[in-house]
Amino acid sequence: MKVKNILGERFKERAFDIESQNLMTRGGYMKQVGNGIYSLFTPAKRIQNKIEKILREEMDGIDGQEVLFPVVMPATLWQSSGRFESIGKELLRFKDRGGADMVLGMTHEEAAVQMAMNVAGTYQKYPFMIYQIQTKFRDEPRARGGLIRVREFTMKDAYSFHTTQEDLEAYYDRCYRAYERIYARAGVPEVIAVKSDSGMMGGKVSHEFMLLTDIGEDSIVICPECGFRANMEACDAITENVADETLEPLTEVFTGDAKTIEEVGQYLSVVDEKTCKAVVYQRNADDSYVLIFVRGDKEVNETKLTNYLKAEIHPAVDVENANLAAGNIGPVGLETKATVLFDRSLVGATNLVCGANKPEYHLSGFTPARDLPETTEFLDLCKAVEGGVCPNCGRHSLTVRRGIEVGNIFQLGKRYTEAMGMTYDAENGERKNPIMGCYGIGVGRLIASVCEAHHDDYGPIWPITIAPWQVEICALRIDNEDVKNAAEKLYRELENAGVEVLYDDRPVSAGVMFSDADLLGAPVRVVISPKTLSRNAFELAARDKSFREDIAIDTAAETVEAKVREMIAAVNAKVPERL
Repeated sequence: MKVKNILGERFKERAFDIESQNLMTRGGYMKQVGNGIYSLFTPAKRIQNKIEKILREEMDGIDGQEVLFPVVMPATLWQSSGRFESIGKELLRFKDRGGADMVLGMTHEEAAVQMAMNVAGTYQKYPFMIYQIQTKFRDEPRARGGLIRVREFTMKDAYSFHTTQEDLEAYYDRCYRAYERIYARAGVPEVIAVKSDSGMMGGKVSHEFMLLTDIGEDSIVICPECGFRANMEACDAITENVADETLEPLTEVFTGDAKTIEEVGQYLSVVDEKTCKAVVYQRNADDSYVLIFVRGDKEVNETKLTNYLKAEIHPAVDVENANLAAGNIGPVGLETKATVLFDRSLVGATNLVCGANKPEYHLSGFTPARDLPETTEFLDLCKAVEGGVCPNCGRHSLTVRRGIEVGNIFQLGKRYTEAMGMTYDAENGERKNPIMGCYGIGVGRLIASVCEAHHDDYGPIWPITIAPWQVEICALRIDNEDVKNAAEKLYRELENAGVEVLYDDRPVSAGVMFSDADLLGAPVRVVISPKTLSRNAFELAARDKSFREDIAIDTAAETVEAKVREMIAAVNAKVPERL
């Protein structure tokens, strides 16, 4: 391919703050069509094709069968699982010309069950896994970061079916390893797996694969001491309270206009850790109130709360309607119709300051073990914190990092097969529901994530296994007959050898040519110019600046081809064996 024939423009001006979006826009990889919707130019499509090839090889390597589900599905399919009603506006619903309710697929568990139902009716058909690479649509309210968070996207999703939990767990481990292989083959072996929350997918065991980066939207909790890793939503928050030697009596204290934890603490000269605060939410479905009491220095984890309530929530907007004294809410003597919950950060705490349930007053000396009913249940509803206690090793060693989710795997259990009535004949003649696993990778997000992990100020540095082109020939002074002849000869030889080569023979300055080459990110660059020819050589250089050397003209094609093979081998050396 010649650079002059590539559709799309490359430019110098910074376009966006997030580097992958900035560089891929400047490099002519994509063009926005609408909010969270993009068209891909040839460079990005070539990367996508290579990632999809890796995905197919790895899914086939664990006995997957490639299938294709529809993008548009009847609502009845989603109604059979219960998700047509339970999922919010992210699921795009519409009516066809006959008035039937339809949906655009944002995920395909229902379609997978519908496909397998009645054609896997006996235990002898199990286990099996089906997968697809398909366009999906999620009406994402916070589309951002180019391909990192979009509404329309291409995804590899796979669904396995089993007759026993043990069989699912064994296959889950195989898929976990296949994912490690995928990321290593794509040139990002630094992707880590973390324990995660299953969310709307259901199931009890799940992992997310995360690329750690400051622009990530997910918070990852890591223990460097023992290797524990979890998404913030799935990490137990452990609080150690040291009891005071003397328990103070409950005492009403005047606090005037002080309402927030900071204001009350300042007014009474009390640190946040010695306070109890009230956080109020409302259920989305009926606006009913939910009141959570937590230690004053903690934050409620809304995902944990949503999972416990099995309901979507939002911060309360008018607490007076719940018979609550805003800014002075306390757990003692409380009268309210709200659902009242207590976080376990209060367990073992003594002599706290809390609201007195009337304006201008708080209580001091609140000790939960003494002042709350013995039947009070304490729940894990808070976020883990930097320096917090690791739930695995017990050390005060937790760190919190940001990350981009580039894949996820779930043990779904019978969540969908039971709801949709999928059964098979077991060996003993009983009718049973199969057990499912689910495994997804977003292709566009992986492209953007690799760019986030591998770039410099000038452009992407694509790993050679997924780069749009492996080699770029930069012919400086194409008006020079010797340069032109040498460049075109090398171009033909590399193409004939099966090397993916991009050839820039435009009559532009070296600065423009190298700037565009940086944005296109080919891992290997060959520079041919009157200057290199005067040395009877071509210049061979790496996009990541790891090498730069002169090579002999007569054996240039063989040398470049060998370098490409060497770089591919270096990537593959980091790929773990299949299970």
